[in-house]
Amino acid sequence: MKDFSRLDKLLSSFVEQGTNPGCAVAVMQGDELIYHGEAGYADIETGRKVDVHSMFSQASTTKLFTYAILGMLYEEGRFLFSDPLYYYLPEWKNTQKFVVQPNGGIDTAPLEKPITIRDAVAMMCGLPYCMVPSVDPTTPTLAAMSRKMEELLKKGPATIAEEVRAMADVPVMFEPGSHWLYGFGSEITGVLVETFEEKPLREVFKDRLIDPLELEDADTFVRPENRDRIVTNYIRKEPGQFEPATHFMTAEPDKVPAGARPNLLISAHDFAVFMQMLANGGTYKGRKFLGSGTVAMLHENQLGPEQLRDFENDYLAGYGYGLGFRTLLTQKYGHNGHLGDFGWTGGTGIWVEADPVDRFSVAYMHNMSPNDELYHHHRVRAVVNGIML
Repeated sequence: MKDFSRLDKLLSSFVEQGTNPGCAVAVMQGDELIYHGEAGYADIETGRKVDVHSMFSQASTTKLFTYAILGMLYEEGRFLFSDPLYYYLPEWKNTQKFVVQPNGGIDTAPLEKPITIRDAVAMMCGLPYCMVPSVDPTTPTLAAMSRKMEELLKKGPATIAEEVRAMADVPVMFEPGSHWLYGFGSEITGVLVETFEEKPLREVFKDRLIDPLELEDADTFVRPENRDRIVTNYIRKEPGQFEPATHFMTAEPDKVPAGARPNLLISAHDFAVFMQMLANGGTYKGRKFLGSGTVAMLHENQLGPEQLRDFENDYLAGYGYGLGFRTLLTQKYGHNGHLGDFGWTGGTGIWVEADPVDRFSVAYMHNMSPNDELYHHHRVRAVVNGIML
């Protein structure tokens, strides 16, 4: 029996010191939940505490569901990662790139090769994020994407399929595959999944993962039946002082189209179940979701020296990036887990990671902006690995 008292103490210290309003951690090994801890509030105003059923807004960790499902579709022979996007999304056949001229001017030129599915999934397609128009775009690509987004939003909430179609004629920032840039590749990947499955991505989540894994505290919409489990997103003003972030993506089904970009709302326990399926090599409670080789492929590092320079920062030190999952390449920057540990982070304060060696998974969650991810996540990571290994 492992002693998780250090982790209990750490979570309590976060709340006592006012570094976040409330948080939860789930740790699984094999097919079993071996630890769940929580501290603080899911909603300060009502006094509702975080518990095992609390559902946190995921932001970017939502993508991991998309990438796992893409792996399932790959195993069904629906596509190859070397396929050009335009095989399935014809609008992307003639995409160009911006080029800086010797005199400093900006021009456009044809791509040397078409954008492939691998380029999109590995974040090497050359398109940044543009969920809303930028008021001060820093690149010609972002400026062009912002103009496209302005046109879309004039008509009301857009679907991700509409966004992806609109961006197809925006010149990308660089030759696909030559650099790493976190951004619009995830939207492209989501629309590929929708195209193969012929239904909105949030419905694919339900059919492929939420229902089969029996994730009872997981959804992509706020509904009357789950509203009292959803954690409020907060803005931290000062230590211990939090203000509700009313603008955050907690959509209700009658206010946005089904095909709008999904934001997963899920408990730490349920996300750990998903990650444990991957830690087990694609199997959970006797049911095979993915082949072990496919899971390994999804978190195999795709980045060479040039792309790693684009990727690295203090938070990501030691990691590379695979087909949607970061993966640990070295421990020299202060990671006490196994090489090959893989997962991702959500901008609201989410950190998930799977250990394919000792086959355990961990999901840590809070909902706060700024999320102070380095402070919280690296401490949780150090304590959990110290207990588990």
